[in-house]
Amino acid sequence: MDAGGRMWSLSAVLNPLLFLLLFGYCPTVTIRPKEGWQVYSSAQDADGRCVCTVVAPEQNLCSRDAKGRQLRQLLEKVQNMSQSIEVLNLRTQRDFQYIMRMESQIKGLRSKFRQIESDRKTLVNKNFQELKGKMESLQPLIPVLEQYKTDTKLIAQFKEEIRNLSGVLMSIQEEMGAFDYEELQQRVLSLENRLRNCMNKLTCGKLMKITGPTTVKTSGTRFGAWMTDPQASLKNNRVWYMDSYTNNKIVKEFKSIADFVAGVESRTYNLPFKWAGTNHVVYNGSLYYNKMQSNIVVRYSFETGRVVTQRALESAGFHNVYPYTWGGFSDIDLMADELGLWAVYATNQNAGNIVISQLNPDTLQVLNTWNTEYSKRNAGESFMICGTLYITNSHLTGAKVYYAYSTKTSSYEYTDIPFHNQYFHMSMLDYNARDRSLYGWNNGHQVLFNVTLFHIIKTDDDS
Repeated sequence: MDAGGRMWSLSAVLNPLLFLLLFGYCPTVTIRPKEGWQVYSSAQDADGRCVCTVVAPEQNLCSRDAKGRQLRQLLEKVQNMSQSIEVLNLRTQRDFQYIMRMESQIKGLRSKFRQIESDRKTLVNKNFQELKGKMESLQPLIPVLEQYKTDTKLIAQFKEEIRNLSGVLMSIQEEMGAFDYEELQQRVLSLENRLRNCMNKLTCGKLMKITGPTTVKTSGTRFGAWMTDPQASLKNNRVWYMDSYTNNKIVKEFKSIADFVAGVESRTYNLPFKWAGTNHVVYNGSLYYNKMQSNIVVRYSFETGRVVTQRALESAGFHNVYPYTWGGFSDIDLMADELGLWAVYATNQNAGNIVISQLNPDTLQVLNTWNTEYSKRNAGESFMICGTLYITNSHLTGAKVYYAYSTKTSSYEYTDIPFHNQYFHMSMLDYNARDRSLYGWNNGHQVLFNVTLFHIIKTDDDS
């Protein structure tokens, strides 16, 4: 078989293997009951890309890893044989040049022998010298012929290995099954569905880290609030802006973050009552805020431009009775998370310690209440994530998330989660569940912090 024929045979063997490798076969896996994926998720990294780090259960998830290793080993063997055959091909071409030259020299020797036979006496000395020279020139032919013997054996060995390899690859291909475009497309759709299911299970988690901040804008006084609606659709990115903590009732609206940065207002709302503090929240199209010099919570609809309802928080301190460490009439803090609308405040009955109440967003009725043992006056700020209240120990430089109270288990723990108070004074810090971000008002700077949450994803088989 010539070199072209040998390479064609090798290509025929390689094609099915390359087909399998290019399409990355790995079978669907099923996680055994009682096992889960631990996921550290984060809204975005410094470049704005979504980050999600997964720690898989301790088990071999790909049941055919041995087949994958076997395929890789076979591919390496084929590549090695391909390189060896290429070397043999080059050597054959080189040696063929020797043979062509040797053939002409042998023909010359034959004629010389005939000439010597006819006239041995007169030409013997002269022809003997010529013959000697010809024989010396033929000496390189001996190792070439020996190499041909070795190459012939090697080629025979390669041919046998390739035949065996072909059989193995065919059996593996039959076992795995043939793949076509439609089947690959179905696998992609299946993976997309599994990804959506995974993301749906990532709605809640435990706070692990706070990074940033990113400064969005510098505007207003040292104290204020800005926010987006966590219940709004992804296409709705309106921003609301409320400067100062007292003697104001003007809310500015911007259609997007870009308009907010550029200062392009889309609408202005003149509230019927002035607000107290900076701890307001927009939730499902309504603004919830604390009415100045009272413990009354007001729900104002942006759609109708009217107060929908208002209700007093029973026994809640107000007007700097139980504020955060920075003061500013921050007695009542309204916030929202994945589980709904919340109010954080303090009462005399709870000795000035923080009280958490979940509110009905339509009627403002208290649905449930939890009493903590953390003093409201010793808290810098607080925010809710997945039913857990996280409290900072200061509003100044060096502040960190120091205390966490879970409404699910009615228990608390001390934490140590630092965050960068870049502009030295934090007067507003609220979590947005849609953006997975903390919105902050940092000494006249509107900033965003990224949060990293820890999740345990339970599989469908888990009880």
